[in-house]
Amino acid sequence: PVVVYAGWPFHKAAWTNLRHGAATMDTLISIGTIAALGWSLWALFFGTAGTPGMTHPFAFTIERTDGSGNIYLEAAAGVTAFILAGRYFESRSKRRAGAALRALLELGAKDVELADGRRVPVEELSVGDRFVVRPGEKIATDGVIEEGTSAVDASMLTGESVPVEVKPGDGVTGATVNAGGRLIVRATRVGADTQLAQMAKLVEDAQTGKAQVQRLADRISGIFVPIVIALALGTLGFWLGTGDGVGAAFTAAVAVLIIACPCALGLATPTALLVGTGRGAQLGILIKGPEVLESTRRIDTVVLDKTGTVTEGKMTLVDVHVAEGESREEVLRLAGALEHASEHPIAQAIARAAGSDATVEDFANIEGLGVQGIVDGHAVLVGRPRLLEEWSQHLTPDLERKLHAAQAAGRTAVAVGWDGQARAVLVVADVVKPTSKEAIAQLRALGLTPVLLTGDNEAVAKTVAAEVGIDEVIAEVLPADKVDVVKRLQNEGRVVAMVGDGVNDAAALAQADLGLAMGTGTDAAIEASDLTLVRGDLRVAADAIRLSRRTLATIKGNLFWAFAYNVAALPLAA
Repeated sequence: PVVVYAGWPFHKAAWTNLRHGAATMDTLISIGTIAALGWSLWALFFGTAGTPGMTHPFAFTIERTDGSGNIYLEAAAGVTAFILAGRYFESRSKRRAGAALRALLELGAKDVELADGRRVPVEELSVGDRFVVRPGEKIATDGVIEEGTSAVDASMLTGESVPVEVKPGDGVTGATVNAGGRLIVRATRVGADTQLAQMAKLVEDAQTGKAQVQRLADRISGIFVPIVIALALGTLGFWLGTGDGVGAAFTAAVAVLIIACPCALGLATPTALLVGTGRGAQLGILIKGPEVLESTRRIDTVVLDKTGTVTEGKMTLVDVHVAEGESREEVLRLAGALEHASEHPIAQAIARAAGSDATVEDFANIEGLGVQGIVDGHAVLVGRPRLLEEWSQHLTPDLERKLHAAQAAGRTAVAVGWDGQARAVLVVADVVKPTSKEAIAQLRALGLTPVLLTGDNEAVAKTVAAEVGIDEVIAEVLPADKVDVVKRLQNEGRVVAMVGDGVNDAAALAQADLGLAMGTGTDAAIEASDLTLVRGDLRVAADAIRLSRRTLATIKGNLFWAFAYNVAALPLAA
């Protein structure tokens, strides 16, 4: 029951491989266990192994017999049990990682409110339906805005860190986030036609086109098995030629086959992977499947998405430039109070930094220009310089210079004025994560070349790259083109790891030799990747590569010893 029934998957795989002229670890297990079982049954019923009182003596120097008293039933059952145990551990660690990923995937938008007030599941939306998107909600599907103005955070799709201003007549994409006002949208594409679905298709194509790494044990077996079979046949021929009888010749040939079946081979890889995936979980790395650890060993290039991976992915106030005689505190107090009343992400960044509790009256949002209102008796304006100029408030030459310098570096500059005079320029940007620079240094120390890949403009990308120490920058890339960039690098002979967090990275993550997703990112990216970095800290990417290299070194050590003693014992068996 153990060798034939429990070991049936090995025999089936061995037969399939044989038909294709290939030999794998399954061939080795199948031949070894069947030889052991077949010989033992012959020895029991037709040899001397079944005689009452028969014992197996053990000695280093033993009289050579015809082997008809030797049985190997425990070896046949033991090998099968060992290897099945190894495969069980392996599938268990796969299942664990899968459950964590399934939990993360439950986070997407599930239902939508129609313009008539009904809430329906997203699947029931059809083209032409009008639906409501409140501030902070995900847009349910691709459509055109019919009422309302807002800022839409499309960073997960486009990689652009600055939200896009939208108004009636503008198109919006499903799964992007409405950061500003209330919108009414008419659905133009649903289901498989949406931009998100097209990206999912890219992911699927990339995943199916990616060849699985051939298991190390199988590669070794491919060479080892034919040699063993040739050796067994040679042994049989040699002993038949010496005239020692058919029994003795078969004993020696079967001994070669049995000794060559490495019991430890089945556990060499799974146990190391089990420990590796467990250690990964402690470090905050979710590993999709154990074979992922094998594929990281040859990585030489690491492609990094910018927004949300190297940078925080949200706007932060980075500089306050004030005109002569103005106080920074007063500027932040008045501007912060006014911006607090706005839902725009740039406004929220200023409000967070200011923390002002002053009261605002007559607040008004001026389409595409900024905001105005009365704060503590001052008529305050915050927005584009054009808004201030409409009220004859012109920036001083110094502030003008600061504004242009900020824009040249790809940052967003906002002018502040009150009581008839321009007073300050506030600079807002998506800042680099505090750990990113250290992470890049660690990746370089592992012998990897970092490349920054982003949909953002060249100026922003270069500023960020210079800050963290990346030399190679590929900017202004459309989401669908990220896959082509990864393919191009692969065609140059590089082995590419990709780290990303957005839907726009999903297809590239699937295409890369190793995909690492930020756990703080989108579900699509997590699903398309091989490894998920739970904390969203880039240093964990270096840990993941280090962990997989260590795991692989252990696997190689295990495989070496699994085969070494078998190879050493082959001449004895012969």
